[in-house]
Amino acid sequence: MLLTQVLEIFELLDTPSANGETIKKLMLERGADEVTVETATGDKGSTDSIKILIKGSNGKSSGGNAPTLGIIGRLGGLGARPEVTGFVSDGDGALAALSAGLKLAQMHKNGDVLAGDVLIATHICPDAPTQDHFPVPFMDSPIDMALCNRMEVDERMDAILSIDTTKGNRVINLNGIAISNTIKEGYILEVSNDLMDVMTRVTGKLPAIFPCAQQDITPYGNDLHHLNSILQPATATNAPVVGVAITTEQPVAGCATGASHPLDVEVAARFAVEVAKGYGTGAVSFFDEKEYAHLLELYGAMNRFQTFGE
Repeated sequence: MLLTQVLEIFELLDTPSANGETIKKLMLERGADEVTVETATGDKGSTDSIKILIKGSNGKSSGGNAPTLGIIGRLGGLGARPEVTGFVSDGDGALAALSAGLKLAQMHKNGDVLAGDVLIATHICPDAPTQDHFPVPFMDSPIDMALCNRMEVDERMDAILSIDTTKGNRVINLNGIAISNTIKEGYILEVSNDLMDVMTRVTGKLPAIFPCAQQDITPYGNDLHHLNSILQPATATNAPVVGVAITTEQPVAGCATGASHPLDVEVAARFAVEVAKGYGTGAVSFFDEKEYAHLLELYGAMNRFQTFGE
């Protein structure tokens, strides 16, 4: 259970002075092996990009061969100050990813060391801008998506969970979490049975899968509609990516305050931790490698969907 971690991280993020160095200090005190913070500046402000490494007993950072899981907290910003006061709904992706990172760090320090390395990445911005979006306004980001991906998507990540608030839509209609198909190099693959098994165990419910359109796996900035930024990491890596959406029955604006549900954030974070446990040992797979190889034989590469096209 990660509710303690969610509440502790929330208190550090729900403030105008939220920053990467505060989170870095906490993570290192609790057992993280390495934490880096880099301030990125764009046309609309700045944000602290943070990356946390939890080493595995057979992790690649220590010369082992266990695969590395990436957990990315996707968001525009934690707050939209001075336009609105307080932590916004859009911040839940960062809150969930950092809560998972804190739990994994504490587990490691206590002696529960996973087989593979885990990399957690997100960014911390308490005063991001907003943007118009149907059916409810989105949070914008102080940096563009290409820079965000360069800061968060790491070549060491062999598979990625991308956690993002996904409430500003009419196609996901439940309170809790939902996962996507596996996205790999422009292909929308089948939903991972292993991830559905983990989801069922964590939630005690049938797995919830959110719809993924071809446009959703193309880069921002191509004048196509995107559900949100949850699958944008897939445009910047050849590793398989699965979106973990924190969802609601009714559309909620990304810039709305008082809209974070701690138990839903906890479920997303706990799901990520459980996937990390199984992924490093090979018990959890994101896709069928044999079938993917056959797809390539039959239809060729689809990497063009990772680009802006013609």
